Amino acid sequence: MATTGIRSDPVREGSRGDPVRERSRGDPVRDVLNQAPPLEPINLFDTDVALREALAREGGDWGVDRAREAGAVAGSPEAREHSRRAERNQPILRTHDRYGHRIDQVELDPSWHWLLRGAIERGIAGLPWRQPQPGAHVVRATLFALWGQVNDGVMCPVSMTYAAVPALRDGAPELAAEWEPRLTASDYEGGALAGMAMTERQGGSDVRANITRAERIDGRSYELYGHKWFCSYPPCDVFLVLAQTGTSPAPPSCFLVERGPGMEFQRLKDKLGSRSLPSSEVEFRGVPASLVGEEGRGVQAIIRMVNHTRLDCMLGAVAGYRRGTLEAIHHARHRRAFGALLVDQPAMANVLADLALDAEAATAAALRVARSYDEGEPARDFRRFATAVMKYWLCKRAPAHAAEALECLGGNGYVEDSGMPLLYRGAPLGSIWEGSGNVAALDVLRAISREPAGLPAFLAECERAATADARLDVHLRTLRGRLSRLGADGGEPQFEARRIVEELALALQASLLVRHAPPALADAFCATRLGGLGGRAYGTLPAGVDARQIIDRAYPA
Repeated sequence: MATTGIRSDPVREGSRGDPVRERSRGDPVRDVLNQAPPLEPINLFDTDVALREALAREGGDWGVDRAREAGAVAGSPEAREHSRRAERNQPILRTHDRYGHRIDQVELDPSWHWLLRGAIERGIAGLPWRQPQPGAHVVRATLFALWGQVNDGVMCPVSMTYAAVPALRDGAPELAAEWEPRLTASDYEGGALAGMAMTERQGGSDVRANITRAERIDGRSYELYGHKWFCSYPPCDVFLVLAQTGTSPAPPSCFLVERGPGMEFQRLKDKLGSRSLPSSEVEFRGVPASLVGEEGRGVQAIIRMVNHTRLDCMLGAVAGYRRGTLEAIHHARHRRAFGALLVDQPAMANVLADLALDAEAATAAALRVARSYDEGEPARDFRRFATAVMKYWLCKRAPAHAAEALECLGGNGYVEDSGMPLLYRGAPLGSIWEGSGNVAALDVLRAISREPAGLPAFLAECERAATADARLDVHLRTLRGRLSRLGADGGEPQFEARRIVEELALALQASLLVRHAPPALADAFCATRLGGLGGRAYGTLPAGVDARQIIDRAYPA
């Protein structure tokens, strides 16, 4: 792996990466007391029991060595410093050179390239397509969840590149044959990246309101004219774009655009989080484009891409849950307050165990859904339905989890050096990208009515834990009743959409934990998420929960 020769600190490092500074010789002003040591170096895979077990359980045990290597690098002091530097030295758009020629280039810090190179060279963008075998999507999901803990910004082009391949295979086999070797290559310089430009000022998720137009040149070749409100990420080699071939609001068509003349970037977005990632506005001025799929069926052409990027939204949430839980437990094991370590104080132990419950439940669900991408057509109904359900729930819960984890570090967590503000700012993105909360929830309702095999396939998976936990059994019976009454008596199903999807998601998580997690953990989850014994904030587990066992499983001491 290439490096930039970056140094995280001008001081020497001890055998565990701890800074070694000149002793203050008893000066109370200079002594640093009661501060947690650096978390790094840490192998993010070896210390994640839930992820290790899920990787093996879902068919990816052949990828253990890959995951262990990625976990070691992702948990290194060097990786953390590259993330900090990439966030600190934000991208700069250069639209013109000194002479006035249009160049549309983005200046990126060398640390950004280190991070993105690390993801590409580990196959996170192309492993399942380049090396198809049972468990390939599960292995790739594990790698994504590990590398995403370093920096979430670089995972955006990785995800889009991964997801573009099935869209091209389905809608434009000739373009897939041309681009797939580069899109799936584990070669940072010789490969290619794919981006997206779908939404416009006036439409957002309502892509039927798009007004970017496509003018046919001949056959499946067009030129595009218009503007996109969000385009990520500008240095990509190719982009999937929606445009109108008729009069808006006719259904849009999907096109593949190669970055070059006629594609002019206007500005970079000043975003809440993922600031290392350049996201832009772009104008199309006659840029050449190739049709993907059938004219007027652009949404259908990109649906395969959307399903895969939604999977990655889940995995991004898993990375955030895991990193927040890890940082919180590490701090609590080293910080003393009121005469005892925080981790030994019951109130803090309750919070940490509650955070760990959601982290493990998210990991189990995301990798189970990833397995369905390995199972092909037989798993199609479950895959389509479960992806929408779990994307909604895991991403919706992520900001609250990040906020609670940050609070565990107190004022230290509120400071940029801790890395927790970066985690917190990035947490809302997954619930916005590829369909906000309402869009994802309504997608589940549409699937219930239009794809009738999806809900039964999902519930069948949940019911594999039938009779193992009475609270889960009651939850599933109640859920079936709610679904059967949906829209009855003139009610509006959309009004209940979020509640329905939440209950579906909890059913799958509980089922997986009942079957695969230690009894103490599964019992705590079912008691609080299904049985009504949990409160409205983290840290409200009921008496009798074995918090110590849950914490020690989340981060073995």
